[in-house]
Formats: sequence, C-alpha cells, structure tokens
Amino acid sequence: MAKPRLKTDSLSLSLYGAAQAVALVQSGTALPPALARTAQALGLSDAARGAQQDIAYRSMRQWGRANALLALLATRPPQAPLLSSLLGCSLALLCQDDDGTGKRPYTDFTLVDQAVAAAAADPKLAHAKGMVNAILRRFVRERTALLAAVMENPVACWNYPAWWLGKLQKAYPDSWQAILKAGDAPPPLTLRVNRRRTTVATYLQTLNQHGIAARQIGADAVRLEQPQPVHLIPGFSEGLVSVQDAGAQLAAPLLDARDGMRVLDACAAPGGKTCHLLECADIDLLALDSDAERLERIGQNLQRLQLSARLQQADASRDDWWDGQPFDRILADVPCTASGVVRRHPDIRWLRRPEDAARLATLSAQILDNLWRMLKPDGKLLFVTCSLWPEESEKQAQQFTSRHDAVRLAAPGQLLPGADGEADHDGLFYALFQKPPA
Repeated sequence: MAKPRLKTDSLSLSLYGAAQAVALVQSGTALPPALARTAQALGLSDAARGAQQDIAYRSMRQWGRANALLALLATRPPQAPLLSSLLGCSLALLCQDDDGTGKRPYTDFTLVDQAVAAAAADPKLAHAKGMVNAILRRFVRERTALLAAVMENPVACWNYPAWWLGKLQKAYPDSWQAILKAGDAPPPLTLRVNRRRTTVATYLQTLNQHGIAARQIGADAVRLEQPQPVHLIPGFSEGLVSVQDAGAQLAAPLLDARDGMRVLDACAAPGGKTCHLLECADIDLLALDSDAERLERIGQNLQRLQLSARLQQADASRDDWWDGQPFDRILADVPCTASGVVRRHPDIRWLRRPEDAARLATLSAQILDNLWRMLKPDGKLLFVTCSLWPEESEKQAQQFTSRHDAVRLAAPGQLLPGADGEADHDGLFYALFQKPPA
C-alpha cells in the first residue's frame, strides 16, 4: 500500500486512509481490521487514526446514499475501488446533516479541497483529481435537488441493502423504521462496574469528581453522557470498570451461576460476559473460543480485571476438547449475523448476504445440540445471539425446545435495538433452558 505525500494529521491523509479502509470493506474485510491495516501501512498518528475511524464509520452509515449520489454525478462509474471509495466517503460526509451539534463535521470547502489533495497525492489517482473536484463541487451546488432525487430509492433513503429492508419489514412490520433509526444512532458508551472492586454508587461519585456526567441504567451498568477514550475513563486500567452494552450485561444474572459451580462460556471472545460471570460469583469457568487471537483478548481482559479462568481454543460444535465432566451452567453466545449491533458496526449491513442467517443458524443449532449433552441434570443453558433475524433467534429457540427435553424458563427473548433512555442497548436475543432433573 503506497503512502501518499500528505501532511501528518491532515484531513486529506485521514480521508485517504478512510477510503483505503472502506475499499477493503467493499472486498469483504470487516471495518475494524481494515482500519488497523491501513492505519499501520500509512503510519497514521493517534490523532489521524481517530479522524480516519470517524470518517469511515460515518461513511458506512451513509453508504447507500453516497453510492446513489455517485451514480447520479459520475458520467461513468469509477473503475478503481480506491477512487470510488474516496468519492463515496467524501459524498457521505457532504450529505450528512450534522453530527448532533447542528453543524456538519467539515465545511464544504474544506472537504472538497482535502479530497482533491488526497487524490492528487496518490500516483494512481492523480489523473482523476479533476473529476473528484467536479463531482464534489457539483454536489455542493445542487445538494437539495440531488438528495431529493436519490431519496426516492429506499437503499439511499435508509442506508441499508434492499434485502435487509425487506427482511426487516417482514419480521417487524410495526417497528422496522424505529429499528433502522436506532441502528444509525451513535452508540452510547456504557460501562460495567466490577462489583468485586467497587459499587455503582461509589463509581458514579468518582466520575463526578472527574467532571464526567453519567447515570446508572442497570444493576452494574453506567452510561456516560459523552463517550470517552478508554484510557481517559477513571479506573479502567485498574479494572474497576469494563466497556459493555447494557443489553449484553443481562447474560450473567440470567444464567444465575453460583459459588462453586462449574461453568462453560462457549464462543466466549472477546470475554465481556466471561468476566461479568466471574465478577458475580466464585466459579470454575472454562472460556472456549475457536480463534486463538480472540482468545488472547479474553486473557488480557481477565488480567486487567484481576480475574482467572481456564482458556481453551476449541470448536464448540465438537466434543474433542471436553473432559466428560458436565457443567452446571452453560453460556452459548453463538455465531450469528450480528444484525442487532449495526449501530456499533455499520459495515455489517454491507458485508452480510441474504443467505448468511440460514447458514449461521445451522451452525448454531449444531453448537446448541452439542452443548446440551454437556449440561448437568437440573442445569441451565443460556442461548444468546446479537441477531434480529427470527431464524437465528426465536425460531432457533423453538426448534431447540422441540428437539430436546428442555424446559424454557423466563428470559427477555428478542430485545430490539433502542436509542432512548432505559432502552438504550443493542439488539440481542435471550432464551434460557433448564435440563430436567435426573
């Protein structure tokens, strides 16, 4: 990846880096690793990385509209993926109303100028700098008419693929619009207070002393009024708190693990629920994950929080890792399309395909069936997904009940994503099962 000659920490360099990352997303790479890869290759500073990430995430949330505008504005669609992404990111920022303050993140003049500079600095794009300038300036001149024209297209209007819109309308005919809007709202920064180290009340006092506004929204959950980098959050490095969505914090209390129990957290990475379980009770916990790198992240979180668990790299759909000793509790946060967390990962909507839900539901069923036989009589298994699609959630739970002698206990079921007050959480699904006594 060639490094363009652009000023360090300039908007043009961050915009170029964002376009590089978005081009990788278009080829199938998830946005976080795409950003990490391009930032490293370009040698971005911390400030430039922050701007690159902000631009890329804003662009993914506006990608349907940006593509529709580019199709209107370009005589011929750009063939080079990087050029297309640079124009797409620029249009996404130009057509964004504001960032919550009533102002656009960048002025029109600044953004056009910096986009042209980014193109000019890359030998492979320099020939197209005139086109970049012409397309962006035309949009600025004709913004109202162009936006009105593309908003007739549902993909441009809602910034989701057409198949996603149809699937959501079918599953949630009365709430699909609210779900889409919640998915485009900037996610809050919610913390989980480590009850082994402090209390919510005490921690709120600590935040207040540091001038950070926050409030309690769950048993261990505290939401900051304004997001902060984790290194600036009081007590984070010392393990007093962790970042975890309020909806995800329901898992540990639902599973009801008690002191002395043998517990399995299957598909455990990155370890938020693992650590919450250990904060709630003195248990013998095995954290399982098939990805060695993600398993390492669990270890890092455990170390920061001064907790301990057994970690094992293994496939939860197989039994070659199991020692034959049954578990009192099993947490099965199974693989899914992650359609309920698009506000945190806006690239998901563009990476997923219509057939993914059925494919992942088949894998999840295999995992659930495999884990069920590892559960003690009278034990409990908590089935969790961060999906909105019924075949991955409620239908999966119903089919599991029909295949096994399982008692379904009270649990929230489908939590739709919300961005309002106490309902400010991601979209998750919970089903709790108990195995009958022997």
